[in-house]
Amino acid sequence: MVMNPQTMEKNKLFEDVYDGKTPKRVPMLTNADNAFCLEYAGMDLRTEQFSVQKNLEAIDLASREFDSDVVMGLLFRLPTMYKILGARNFVMGSDGFIQHPNVHGLEVEDYDDLIADPYKTIWDKVLPRQYTELSKDKFESGKAVTKAFFHFFSTMGAMGQGTFEIANKYGLSTYSLASGAATVPFDTLADQLRSFTGIMADIRRYPEKVVEACEALLPLAVKTGLTPTSSKYLRTFIPLHMGPYLREKDFAKFYWPTFKKFVEALDAGGAGSNIFVEQDYTRFLDYLEELPKGCLLLFEYGDPKEIKAKLGDKHIISGLYPISLLRNGTKAECIDKAKELIDILAPGGNYIFSFDKSIIRLNDVNVDNMKAVLAYVKENAIY
Repeated sequence: MVMNPQTMEKNKLFEDVYDGKTPKRVPMLTNADNAFCLEYAGMDLRTEQFSVQKNLEAIDLASREFDSDVVMGLLFRLPTMYKILGARNFVMGSDGFIQHPNVHGLEVEDYDDLIADPYKTIWDKVLPRQYTELSKDKFESGKAVTKAFFHFFSTMGAMGQGTFEIANKYGLSTYSLASGAATVPFDTLADQLRSFTGIMADIRRYPEKVVEACEALLPLAVKTGLTPTSSKYLRTFIPLHMGPYLREKDFAKFYWPTFKKFVEALDAGGAGSNIFVEQDYTRFLDYLEELPKGCLLLFEYGDPKEIKAKLGDKHIISGLYPISLLRNGTKAECIDKAKELIDILAPGGNYIFSFDKSIIRLNDVNVDNMKAVLAYVKENAIY
């Protein structure tokens, strides 16, 4: 397919930022979930999120009606795959939204096995506990794995092709927040293996086991984060989670060492990192400064002036615009906030406009306010 000249122009906005150049204007990276798009299109999550066609129809509508620089709508959760596997760690609520409950798949007595052979332990012990179909006999579990892999690759392939066509149709960038995704080792250990409550107990009772487990999980994280298409433009999304819940000395011991090694390994492999800095990282800004140059840091909270001063010369700053204001503020207040952030963060480049969180559901925002803000940024954030 021949690429739309407008798409190439939008791509260049991001390429300039990732190349360390000042673009013609501030690019807008609007991160919206497919659930938001489906609800915006008047569809029912409980039924329509199972359909690739319906997801693409909803993403097409949102991409047409919201003036961002990227396709509106990322598909992260595949309900059919979770159903095939009998997932306990991703469960659909009564309204159709898929949530991650506080469950664990690794017992304390499994730490030594995880440290010795993380791949084998995850396959033999963790996955059968998290996915009930994998706890069955070899024939039934193998059948479930085969069906799940086929569903994943066929769905993501169709979604990838569909979103590319939507980008080309409306002259939007083919880049997005997540060309690939992976988590830092401590977050993998906490979120998927030991749970929030489990890991908080473990760092007190078995601190050295936690450290060794994070080191053991590091190669798996790198393997997940580096794909054949990874580049400084097709970047790896890294959603941070547990860091702000730790005391600084615990962050320095348990979280930071393998977080830093992980991002350094991606950088050495040619992959750019788009890091969602969840919660308030004000205590840890000096740590983030040590990451390889050119990381995109999408902040949820923090003082934009302090963040710009400490990190703006080395890293790409994004986020900080509160979607709560889009939901509750007046149109004038919403535009004033966009102007304030642009005035602070845009000078000198290294800035991509984005909201402080992914827009997950339709009721997260007032859509008229959101459209007004995006229009304002496009027209006014010009270098």
